[in-house]
Amino acid sequence: MEIETFLTLAEELHFGRTAERLRVTTGRVSQVIKKLERRVGGMLFERTSRTVRLTAIGRQLADDLVPLVAGMEDAFRRAADASRGVTGALRVAFLGEWTAPALLKVVDLFSERHPDCRVDVREVQLANSRASLEDGSVDVLIASYPFDGMACGTKLLTEKRVLAVAAGHSLAGEESVSVEVLAEHPVVQYPEVTSAGFKQDRTPDRTPSGRPVPKGPAGGSFSEMLTLVAMGKGVLPVGEHSRRYYPRPDIAYVPMRDAQPIERGPVWLEGNATQRVHEFVRAAADVAEELSTA
Repeated sequence: MEIETFLTLAEELHFGRTAERLRVTTGRVSQVIKKLERRVGGMLFERTSRTVRLTAIGRQLADDLVPLVAGMEDAFRRAADASRGVTGALRVAFLGEWTAPALLKVVDLFSERHPDCRVDVREVQLANSRASLEDGSVDVLIASYPFDGMACGTKLLTEKRVLAVAAGHSLAGEESVSVEVLAEHPVVQYPEVTSAGFKQDRTPDRTPSGRPVPKGPAGGSFSEMLTLVAMGKGVLPVGEHSRRYYPRPDIAYVPMRDAQPIERGPVWLEGNATQRVHEFVRAAADVAEELSTA
């Protein structure tokens, strides 16, 4: 009541209108303000028979309180949403065909827990994956880590890395290769819209020993990047599931024996997070635990 009275008077600058809004007497408003002034040890308002104005201390207090009160209101609104259950619609997307089956497992669990919330599933591409989260057209995306600037949930999928090379490439017949081999061949690059952390993870500037990695041409999509590989324009580290989902007679996939695995999971923009998003991420973590013990 004290904070509400103070902020209302700070907005109205009139005891009568403040009392009307709060449905109390002007005497009650005056009493509350005097109590607050004793608490802070200074005047919050300059009062005359005609005007009411905030003092410097009062202005500072109002500026400090407004965002705090807004945060409290948001917290109560989220609690109210939770008490009503998860409803409405959730828009989820996947990046890379082999992530779709795991995503659908999460969708099934989420829908079982929250039958009143509709889940819309779509596919995004490298070129628009980040934009879809930033503009709010997608709420949660299943994608590879790292995903710069986004919140990340529990890893849902893990796969080994292989090196995509042209079928006639000198490495095509190797049983396996080291990450160090990237220093000896141009590496096809991801589109410019891809985050810096992701690009360094997939197509690093240097090998673990510090040798520079020559850059090949960039592709606009994953299929276009594989086509550049097939044309002999460079090599490309990818996940081992590319063998199954992108089988091509003009490309060979060679295991990278000392490369770190690729991890994928839910990513979302924290500023756009809702109760629906958090419940979906929780379902993804439960599915990840199930998959890890299967």
